[in-house]
Amino acid sequence: MLSVDHRLALLLEDMTLEEKVAQLGSRWAGNDMAMDSPHGENPEDHPGHGRTANTPDPELTFKVAPLQDVFAASGSLTLAEASVDGLGQLTRVFGSVPLTVEEGVAELLRQHRVVLAGSRLGIPALVHEECLTGFTTFGATVYPAAIAWAATFDPELVQRMAAAIGQDMAAVGVHQGLSPVLDVVRDYRWGRVEETLGEDPYLVSMLGSAYVTGLQSAGVIATLKHFAGYSASRGARNHGPVPMGRRELLDVILPPFEMAVSLGGARSVMNSYAEIDGVAAGADPWLLTELLRDEWGFTGTVVSDYWAVPFLATMHRLAEDAQEAGVLALRAGLDVELPDTLGFGPHLVQRVRRGEISESLVDRAAGRLLRQKIELGLLDPQWTPEGSVAEAMDRDLDSASNRAIARELAERSVILLDPGTALPLQRNGSASIGRLAVIGPCADDPRTFMGCYAFPNHVLPRYPARGLGIEVPSALAALRDEFGGATVTFEQGCAIQGDDRSGFPAAISAAREADVCVAFVGDLAGLFGLGTSGEGCDAADLRLPGVQADLIAELIATGTPVVVVVVSGRPYALGEVHDGAAGLIQAFMPGEEGGAAIAGVLSGRIQPSGRLPVQIPRSPGGQPGTYLQPPLGADHSGTSNLDPTPLFAFGHGRSYTTFDLDDLRISHTEIPTDGELTATVRVSNTGGRDGDEVVQLYLRDAVAQVTRPVRQLVGFARAAVPAGGSVDVIFRLHADRTAFAGRDLARIVEPGIFVIMVGLSASDIRCTSEFRLTGPLRTVGHDRVLVTPVLVTPVLVTPVDAPQAT
Repeated sequence: MLSVDHRLALLLEDMTLEEKVAQLGSRWAGNDMAMDSPHGENPEDHPGHGRTANTPDPELTFKVAPLQDVFAASGSLTLAEASVDGLGQLTRVFGSVPLTVEEGVAELLRQHRVVLAGSRLGIPALVHEECLTGFTTFGATVYPAAIAWAATFDPELVQRMAAAIGQDMAAVGVHQGLSPVLDVVRDYRWGRVEETLGEDPYLVSMLGSAYVTGLQSAGVIATLKHFAGYSASRGARNHGPVPMGRRELLDVILPPFEMAVSLGGARSVMNSYAEIDGVAAGADPWLLTELLRDEWGFTGTVVSDYWAVPFLATMHRLAEDAQEAGVLALRAGLDVELPDTLGFGPHLVQRVRRGEISESLVDRAAGRLLRQKIELGLLDPQWTPEGSVAEAMDRDLDSASNRAIARELAERSVILLDPGTALPLQRNGSASIGRLAVIGPCADDPRTFMGCYAFPNHVLPRYPARGLGIEVPSALAALRDEFGGATVTFEQGCAIQGDDRSGFPAAISAAREADVCVAFVGDLAGLFGLGTSGEGCDAADLRLPGVQADLIAELIATGTPVVVVVVSGRPYALGEVHDGAAGLIQAFMPGEEGGAAIAGVLSGRIQPSGRLPVQIPRSPGGQPGTYLQPPLGADHSGTSNLDPTPLFAFGHGRSYTTFDLDDLRISHTEIPTDGELTATVRVSNTGGRDGDEVVQLYLRDAVAQVTRPVRQLVGFARAAVPAGGSVDVIFRLHADRTAFAGRDLARIVEPGIFVIMVGLSASDIRCTSEFRLTGPLRTVGHDRVLVTPVLVTPVLVTPVDAPQAT
C-alpha cells in the first residue's frame, strides 16, 4: 500500500496544469446570480418545493451585490462547464433548498457524475455543507446556537453533539463542515454574536476544540472560521474594518484557532472577510502561511469564505479584478475558492505559462486538497458515488438520539440570572399555579429558538409551504404541558421589530388577571437585516429590539409578578427590566428542544446550570463589549461618568440551591518560569437540591511589561455536587498559561507575582492566593502548554454519629 505522500506525488506528476488549477475551485449549482433555477441546472428536474415568487436568497442578494460586474464578465458556468478538467468542491448540495434525504442524495449523485465525467483521472469533488447549529439541511436536528453551547461550559457535551452532527453528514456523503466559529466576541452589537462561543479566548478554545474533535471523529473535516479578527470590526458592523493591534490579535483572537489546530487537529481553516489594520485576511501571507503553517504546523486546507477572493477587488480594492485577487489569495496561502470559482479560474494556467506566477503555488494549493481527498478515501479504487451514500436512505436526520443531545444542551444552557421572588414557579410541595399569562413575541414562535444558520431560518422563509421540517414546540406549548393544571392565556403584545403597540392593551389585561405573567422577549434570527440577530443583523445599541422593553414595563406596572425570559442571540441591556421583574432568565437560542428546557427551569423541574459566556449590560451604552479589560478599561474610578460594571458578569448564573467555595490550597507559592502548581478549592452544596456549579479559575499578572487584563479565565470545571455534599476541584496550572505577547510581540513567560482567583463568575470571586514565578524570562512558542487540566473529586465526609473504628 503506497503512503499518502507517495500517492500524492504520483498524482500531481500525472496531472496537467489545467487539472491542478481546477482543483482550486468549486461550484454552487443552481445558485447563480440570475436565480433562474431553484436548484440544479435543469429547473424542471428539481422543483422549487413551494418557493414563493420574488424571494431571492438574502445571502446571494447582499453578499454578491458587489460582484454583479464580476459575474457578468465571467459568465455563469453550468456544473459541466465548471468541471471540464475536474473540480475541487461541491457547495451546499443539501443546504440550499428543502430536499428530503432521498432528493438530496439523488442530486448529490447527479452532481458527482457530472464532475466525474469531466475528470480524466476520475477525481471526485469534495462536498461541503454548513453545520453551525447542526447539519443545515431540511429535516435535520437544530441544536442550540453556539452561544448556547458556550453557556453550558461543557466541552464533553459539545463534543458529543458535534460527533452526532458529523455522523449524519457523513452518512449522506458530506465530507467537510463549515464550523466551528472561533471568533471571540469584542462587541455585543455585532450580529453574529449568536454564532460565537462567547467573549473569553480560553472558553472559546476549549469548546471549539471539542467541537472539532467530535465532528472529525465521524470523518468530516471541521473548518475553523473566521480566520481572523472578523468579530472585532469597528462599530460592530458586519464586514467592517478591524482597528486592532498585533498584540490584541495574538493574545485574544488567535489562541482559539491555535488550540483547535494543536489539540483538535482541525483539517481546514476559512479566511475572514476582515481587514486588520488595512491588511485583508484573504491576502495576508503572514496570517495564512507564516503563522498558520510555518509556526503552528497546520497541514490542512485554507478555504475562502464565500466570495472572499473577488471581495479583495470589489470591497478591499487590493486588486483590479477578481483574477488579480485570485493571484493575491493564492500567493498568501489560500487553497480553495468557495462557493464558486471566480478568482482561481483558468487564467491561472496562462499566468503560469507566461511566467507570472510559479507552478509551485498551484501545486501547493492543489496538493493540500488532493491530500485530503486521498485521506478521505475519495481516490481509492473502490470509491463510487453510490457507495459514498450507502447508509443514507434510512437515515433519520432528526433521530431520538439527536434530540436527546439537543435537549441536554438546551437544559444545560438556560441561565437563571435572578430567581427574584417568583422562581421556581412550583416549589416543592406548593400548589400548582392557577392562572398563568404568557406574553411576548418569542412565546409562540419556535423560530426564535434557532440561529440564522439553522435551516428553518436560513432557507425555509423562502419556502413557506414546507413549514419547519422538524417538530419544534414553542415556549407557549411547552408551558401548557409543564403547567397542565393551570389556565394559560397568551397574548403576543408586540412584534419583535417595529413600533406597533396595538397589542399592548390585551397583553396588559391578560397579565392583570393572572397569578403570574411570563414574558418572552428577544430576537428572531435572519440574514442581512431580515432579523434582529444573525449575519448582517448588527444592532445600533443594546436595547431590546422594537418596543419589547416598553411592553415589559407596562406588564410590570400591572402589579402581577412578571418573570422575564430573554430568548436572544446577543446579550441585551436589562438594567431597567431587572429592577421590576419577579425573576429573570436568559436563554441563548436553545434550539428545537428549547421550549421544554425553559419551561422546566421556570417550574423548577430542571435545576438551572447555565452560565454567562458574555456579560449582561446594565444600560444600552457605556459598557465595554467584554470582561477582558486592562485596568483602564475595567475601572472608571471617577475618571468618566460611564460605569463599565455589568448588570451580570461573565460566568454568572444562579441555581435553585446554593454553593460555597472555600479552602483554596496551592501546592507552591514559588515556581520557576517553566514549572507548574496545583490549585485546589472545595465546593460545597449548602442547599437542599443536587446541582452543578461551574468553578472558574482566573489569573491576574500583578506587574507586567505591557498592560494585562485585571482578570482572565485560565481554567474552569463543571462540578456536580449533591445536596449537602462537597467536591474538591483541582486545577493544574503551568507557568506557560501566564504567557502573553511582550513589547516586541514575542510570546513570553515573565517572572513576577500572580494572583489566583477562584469564583463563581468574573465578579464573584470567593478565594484568592498568590504565587511567584522565578528565574529567567522565557520565550515560548506553539509547543507551550495551552490547557489547564482539571480534576473533580468527591469529598468523603464521615457522619458524626457513625461508629468509630477501634
